[in-house]
Amino acid sequence: METILSVEWLNKNYGADHVLKDISFSIGKGEVVVIVGPSGCGKSTLLRCINGLENVQSGKIIMNGESFTEGKPNWSVIRQKIGMVFQNYELFPHKTVLENIVLAPIRVQKRLRAEAVKTAETILTRVGLIEKRNSYPRQLSGGQKQRAAIARALIMNPEIMLFDEVTAALDPEMVREVLDVLLELAREGMTMLIVTHEMEFARAISDRVLFLDGGILLEENTPEKFFTQPKTERAKQFLNLFQFEKN
Repeated sequence: METILSVEWLNKNYGADHVLKDISFSIGKGEVVVIVGPSGCGKSTLLRCINGLENVQSGKIIMNGESFTEGKPNWSVIRQKIGMVFQNYELFPHKTVLENIVLAPIRVQKRLRAEAVKTAETILTRVGLIEKRNSYPRQLSGGQKQRAAIARALIMNPEIMLFDEVTAALDPEMVREVLDVLLELAREGMTMLIVTHEMEFARAISDRVLFLDGGILLEENTPEKFFTQPKTERAKQFLNLFQFEKN
């Protein structure tokens, strides 16, 4: 399997707080890797480091053979390859769904507006939002806003997508519609790195599971083995907090 992204001995500090400690893993093309762990263990910080939203103290982030942590990387270009969706949507409230989605491809990638609109409408159809293309964020449900945010990231044609607790701010009945979009992306072969607290979803969508605790990557395994035969006592304690079938 072709490696898309590698993280090597990554360390991140906030002052005296060492939040990521020698993190190393890689993601292959078309692979879905899910990161789980208790709150405050460094999951979201790890995604933000990969997307250049946080500086790192040491270690490497390498995509297609190019290191992002050496020299002066052009994050504007890199972020076109690494899409990221946050838990709080980050949509522009004064722009329609369609305008939110076509803004970056027109301004950053210099794509023609007509082409960007056509592509946006195709993606909105994929995520079930084509009828909302002229609506404003305030007119959408939380699940619809999140699907719009996913569409906005997809239109940049990223090589890998990062999802940071994209269902955390949603009411329970809206969670399913967003998770279904991610499952469809996985079926289409999108390379994804997903932080989630939805254990059943993590088990269903992942090719591999990474378990973080206290800024340390304690366990890396297939979903079958992680959820039924975790290797560490800490992972067993964590999984015992969730009620789901283990066979």
